[in-house]
Amino acid sequence: MASKVEQIRDLLKAIETGDPAPVAVVNEAKYIQHNPQTHEGSEGLVQLFQRLSRTNPRVNMVRGFQDGDYVFAQMEYDFSSRKICFEVFRFEEGLAVEHWDNIQERSGPNLSGRSMVDGATEVTDLSLTEANRSLVRDFADTVLVAGKTERLSDFISSDSYAEHNPLRADGAENLRKALEDTLSGQRVIDYRRVHRVLAEGNFVLCVSEGYLAGAHAAFYDLFRAEAGKLVEHWDTTEKVAPQSEWKNTNGKF
Repeated sequence: MASKVEQIRDLLKAIETGDPAPVAVVNEAKYIQHNPQTHEGSEGLVQLFQRLSRTNPRVNMVRGFQDGDYVFAQMEYDFSSRKICFEVFRFEEGLAVEHWDNIQERSGPNLSGRSMVDGATEVTDLSLTEANRSLVRDFADTVLVAGKTERLSDFISSDSYAEHNPLRADGAENLRKALEDTLSGQRVIDYRRVHRVLAEGNFVLCVSEGYLAGAHAAFYDLFRAEAGKLVEHWDTTEKVAPQSEWKNTNGKF
C-alpha cells in the first residue's frame, strides 16, 4: 500500500496528469479546506484542478514528510508562472480530511547562489524528531515571535547556515539583520503567532502568522537540523487574502 506521502504526491501530480483516481484519498464528507481562495470539499479540488489543467501545469514534490496523521511537502508548481508551495494535509482513518498551503512566486537564485528548492533532501535522525521539533518551536517562540535576536546563536549554527530565501544570503548574521530590519518603527518581518510545528527526523516545518511590511501574512519555514542546531532553511511567505475574498469560512490557519 502506498504511504501517505506517496498518496499526496499522486494527488498533487493529478493536477498535471488529469488522473482522477488519486482524488479518492480525500474524504469528501469531512474535507476542510484552509486555502481561503478555494471552495471547500473535494468538489473544490476538482474545480481547482480543472482550472489549473488549462495552464499546462507542471508539478513536482521536492521534499515530502510524514508526522503522524500529517503529511507536509515542499512543491514546485508551474501554472503559467513558476511557484513554490508548502502543502499540509491531515489524515483521519486513512483519508485526507484537512488541508493547508502557502504559496509564493519563485525567484532567485539568492546572493549565495541558492535556489528556493535545492539543498539536502534525505530524512535522517528519526530518533531526534521530537528534539528537533522542540528546537524549532523554541527558536520560533524566542527569536521569531519575541524578537530576541541576541539568542540567535543558541539555535542557528555559526559554522554553516544555508539560506534558500531568495532575498537573503547564507549565515546567521544575515538572518539577524533581516529579523532586526524595521520600517516606521515596526519590524519588517513581524512574527506574531506559531500555529503548528511538524517534524520528521532532521526536517521541521514551522507554520506562523504575522505581518510582512505591514501586510497580514502566513510564514511557512522549513528547517534542517544537525547536531542540535539549525543548519538550513527554506520558506514561503504569502499575503493573507482579505476576508471579503474568501471562498470558504475555515480561515488560513
